[in-house]
Amino acid sequence: MSRDRGPRRLRRLDRRVLIAASVTALSLTASGCVVVHGEREVLPASTRAEAAKALRQFTTAYNKADKAYDSSLDADHVTGALGDIDAARLKAGHATSPSGNASYTPLKLTDATFTIPKKAGWPRWFVAEAKGNKGGDAHWLLVFTRNRLAEPWQVAYLTLITPGSLPKVQKDADGWAEAVPANSTELVVPPAELSKDYTTYLKTGAGKTFASGPHTDELRAKRAKEARKPGLVTQFIDEPLTSGDYAPLALRTEDGGALVFFTTRRYAKQTGASIPSQNAFVKALTKGEIEQSFTMEFMSNGVAVDPKQGQVTMISRLEGLTSATGS
Repeated sequence: MSRDRGPRRLRRLDRRVLIAASVTALSLTASGCVVVHGEREVLPASTRAEAAKALRQFTTAYNKADKAYDSSLDADHVTGALGDIDAARLKAGHATSPSGNASYTPLKLTDATFTIPKKAGWPRWFVAEAKGNKGGDAHWLLVFTRNRLAEPWQVAYLTLITPGSLPKVQKDADGWAEAVPANSTELVVPPAELSKDYTTYLKTGAGKTFASGPHTDELRAKRAKEARKPGLVTQFIDEPLTSGDYAPLALRTEDGGALVFFTTRRYAKQTGASIPSQNAFVKALTKGEIEQSFTMEFMSNGVAVDPKQGQVTMISRLEGLTSATGS
């Protein structure tokens, strides 16, 4: 026993441990699983092959869940705002059609392009843009995230965009994009504050931070018309969401600005004697009886161009009803 603990024996063991560690690190790097010191080193969030595989896995799971109206079938592939919207959609679908989706048509995403940023630490994330057989001529824009290597890639943000509407993203010589820190102060609005500033704008309309468009001043004008009707008052409340799976994600654009993905939650409360009747989908997500008031909760995920100077431009915003309460 004493011989086994001698200096020579320990040095041989040390060398074997170092060799084994080196072989492990090389094999991980060669396989595309770049995890060695990933919490400190700036590395691509994913390989291109892995990103394409994640998109295929999401589409397969999404179709299975949609066909069966069963959120457990794609729960491992969605999170954040999309996870909430998708779970509510499937819950309502199951309530109205327990045997499954009678009008099911499988989603097909083609001609996909991937924007993969280099960054240190977690979460890792990347963006996919693809043509879809649903949503007309719009492209599907998806942001995949994961918080550790053992997790599957999950879609946190999903919205539809007009082809060609995104600004060009800055890429290095190898084609990797740059992730912008959430607390970056070189932009008109730090990405971490965009959700808060947007919800404040929707409430007050003050300031010139946001450019005119369907998701800013036009949305406020539409709400103003809906606020008061004969026998019905509608209140709108918007809340920022900025942490965890709802945290904003940003890509550097060629002009030095950023393309920012962010989340908000909104409520629409209707009060009065003329509350509209609701369809089966909404009723399936409603608690209580609708008598004098009706409150709907929506989850919204948006994408905006946040420049170094000028105004923030909202490119797209997709929202879905997640719950409702009658009283």
